[in-house]
Amino acid sequence: MPAATPPHIPEPTSAIPARVPRARRRRRTVLATAGMLLVCVVPVSEAAAAPKGGVSKAPDPSVSTMTFTAKERRDALAYWTPARIKAVGRSVDLGPTGPRSQPWRGTAMKTVGRLFFVNASGADTWCTATAVNSANHSVVMAAGHCVRRPASPVNTYLDMVFVPGYGKGRQPYGAFAVRAAVTPRTWAEDAVNDVAALVVDADAKGRKLVDVVGGQTVAFNRRVGGKTVAFGYPATRPQLGEELLHCTGTAEPAPAGEQALPCDMGGGASGGPWLTDFDATTGKGVLVSVNSHGDGPESGTHMYGPVLGSAAKAVYEQAQRG
Repeated sequence: MPAATPPHIPEPTSAIPARVPRARRRRRTVLATAGMLLVCVVPVSEAAAAPKGGVSKAPDPSVSTMTFTAKERRDALAYWTPARIKAVGRSVDLGPTGPRSQPWRGTAMKTVGRLFFVNASGADTWCTATAVNSANHSVVMAAGHCVRRPASPVNTYLDMVFVPGYGKGRQPYGAFAVRAAVTPRTWAEDAVNDVAALVVDADAKGRKLVDVVGGQTVAFNRRVGGKTVAFGYPATRPQLGEELLHCTGTAEPAPAGEQALPCDMGGGASGGPWLTDFDATTGKGVLVSVNSHGDGPESGTHMYGPVLGSAAKAVYEQAQRG
């Protein structure tokens, strides 16, 4: 198995130790200066820093579910202002965009967007996520490491907001607060099965996500192979997360229940969809995996993603009941 470096935005080197209570965390803004990551620590009140998103015992013992209160969801929407979103994009520069990662110039990918959150170190950051068809019209698929640190159940992420169709500061379909995030229990406890399903609120007009942007079909236990398109918002320049990029290639089986795709997208692309049977005129396909990690410290020649099997299906089923 290749060296696994998840392509999300790196956490600061001065991260808070894993078992520090969440109530003691302070918000951090990551800034990039002269190629180095600096951490500016901004104290917040105990009320603002109080534990968010209590971890609840899911009916299905194979999954782990984190929920957010109505107030926490309102606070998350208020937190992610356009200015803050711009700032987090400028805060990290992972080098030049690779030759295999191309800006998407086809029909608008309404279902794909940026998932903003505050990570377990208190840093503002983002991943990529995708609206999918579901019974509740409110499910988003992403990577497990976009929701919580692996093998560390107490280190879950905060202030999660999904912005579908994001592009260069535009939020054409609004923002959707995450009310629940579901991962395999194996990810929470053992760092296995890097996938997540999130349940989002309706938008400010009361419309459900899939009713606004549509949804991708999800396939489980599908045979690996065939032409595949991967999408993501990497923090490489010149885009710095402001533009949707994609790679196209043939997916191949990889060890440890994964699959590989020729792709050099870097941090920020985590959680982005792998679509087969993709129709560029409609922007629709079949989701068969999500970006999990590359084969290099920031980017590489291949992207790896989980084969969506029984663990992923359990996560999805739990979310569509939410």
